[in-house]
Amino acid sequence: MNGVMNRPVLLGGLALVILFLLFSTVAIVPETKQAVILRFEQPVRTINQWQPGEQFGRTTGAGLIARWPLMERIVWVDKRVLDIELENQPVLSTDQLRLEVDAFARFRVVDPLRMVVTAGTETRVADQLEPLFGSALRAELGKRPFASLLSPERTAVMDNIQAGLQRYASQYGVQIVDVRIKHADLPSGSPLDSALQRMRTAREQEATTIRANGQKDAQIIRAEADARAAQIYATSFNKDPQFYDFWRAMQSYRTTFIGDPRQKQGETSIILSPDNDYLREFRGRSR
Repeated sequence: MNGVMNRPVLLGGLALVILFLLFSTVAIVPETKQAVILRFEQPVRTINQWQPGEQFGRTTGAGLIARWPLMERIVWVDKRVLDIELENQPVLSTDQLRLEVDAFARFRVVDPLRMVVTAGTETRVADQLEPLFGSALRAELGKRPFASLLSPERTAVMDNIQAGLQRYASQYGVQIVDVRIKHADLPSGSPLDSALQRMRTAREQEATTIRANGQKDAQIIRAEADARAAQIYATSFNKDPQFYDFWRAMQSYRTTFIGDPRQKQGETSIILSPDNDYLREFRGRSR
């Protein structure tokens, strides 16, 4: 033992070997990471795997772990939500509008063992999912008009894109958490101008149709009201012919002497004899 202590080089080498074995055996798994243990490059187990509803710091497998030195290595997989960004994706809508769409998807690795086997790292997963995300985006938006992206239907569009992307993502052990369309624009220049003109023409045609239907409904209501009024007049005439004659005469007087206040008319003078039959209601019924 004294001989070893007297040889500092040997002592230093022994300390390095011990430290190497210690670091090769012990590792600390962070809360934000999942650890996949590979033994001779074959996956054998997963530590701190994500579980639905778990809270960081509670009931997780994070902490100190041990492994076989030189035989096993750790592949770290992020436990947090990751992003995929799509910019200026060309999409042709059903109304033949060429759109430029920016969107993003959020995903989480829920099966790190499968992810390591199929892709290796989260970056490769994102690279594999990006074209699939674009295909799902174009397939869904290609079935809808541009106006659907400006209406409450937009939520259903994003849900369908998420479901379509999830079918591909499952093979990588990934869960699609959310899909959002940031904006969908028409290319500037003549395509935008022509699209705006088509939208303006469509809105004008829709307004014309609404006005025509309103006038039709008004005519129907007016005709029904006139028919009902005529029915009431006839009923009144049958009950009291003298009162009906009086009421009709008053209506005629008002139209003749006062006119319609809504219409601008000139002054008119009428000279009638007091004995004129038209003015019989002014003379009373004592005659």
